[in-house]
Amino acid sequence: MNKAISGIHHITAMAGHPQPNIDFYAGVLGLRLVKLTVNYDDPGTYHLYYGDGVGSPGTILTFFPWPNALLGRPGAGQVTSIALAVTSGSLPHWQQRLRDAGFEVSGPVERFGEQVLTTGDPDGLAVELVETSAEGAPAVIGIHSAALTEWNLEPTSQLLTEVMGFRAAGVKGNRHRYLTGGGEASSTVDIVHQPDAARGRVSAGAVHHIAWRTPNDEEELAWQRELMELGYHVSPVMDRTYFHSIYYREPGGVLFEIATDGPGFAVDEPAETLGSKLVLPAWLEPRREALEKRLPKVQLPDREVAVR
Repeated sequence: MNKAISGIHHITAMAGHPQPNIDFYAGVLGLRLVKLTVNYDDPGTYHLYYGDGVGSPGTILTFFPWPNALLGRPGAGQVTSIALAVTSGSLPHWQQRLRDAGFEVSGPVERFGEQVLTTGDPDGLAVELVETSAEGAPAVIGIHSAALTEWNLEPTSQLLTEVMGFRAAGVKGNRHRYLTGGGEASSTVDIVHQPDAARGRVSAGAVHHIAWRTPNDEEELAWQRELMELGYHVSPVMDRTYFHSIYYREPGGVLFEIATDGPGFAVDEPAETLGSKLVLPAWLEPRREALEKRLPKVQLPDREVAVR
């Protein structure tokens, strides 16, 4: 077993109505909608997946949109912000683009030697854009990092460094940075130590869970065994069609997932047409007509997408 998590696989959050979510992530930010499906545990709700051209691990944001949901509350025991990596020199472009689309923007500010711009998505989820050394036209490359807000630093830090293979990489105020692998994009997580924070509430505009990468089923099972031996309550392996998952809560309460890199999003539709229609697992196909009547109507992105 490769004794280290290789980085963030995906981040899943809650949203309100799906259309503003699609318009923001696929429209304003330019991510590809790589899968339009449903929440397997609540098939009357969409599950929206965004990423690069093929939905590579480390680029994936997913959302469960509930049109009538109350807004969540950021706080302790939650991922309270997500950061996306963007190309070098592109922050002025993103600042103007977000403002033109009606979103408030703050920054940029310097953090750990990087320039960071902050905005909020249509439901108020804090989204940061972090300028990297990657060259090219203004674009979101993938996930840069995520921030966990915690009452207590040490238990979560110990899990990350002594079990999951992260290493401490610096402190700025009450923000503690951890890296895994070579420190490339999606291999970073911050703990924001805030002992007086209110407990977060998961609903629209709040992160539901963060998923970490493992390459295959064998290593996922090894993680499951090790975490259970350490006393964590770990779920059975769950088949999410595009990856396989186990779930457990870290000491501060954030829901962690470990997800396999494969089989990927082209397992049930061609890479060229990802996200262009509602895709259901085989066991839900008999309910397609009823589900299509129940799910909100949405306007999908209509543009050419480079698949790589």
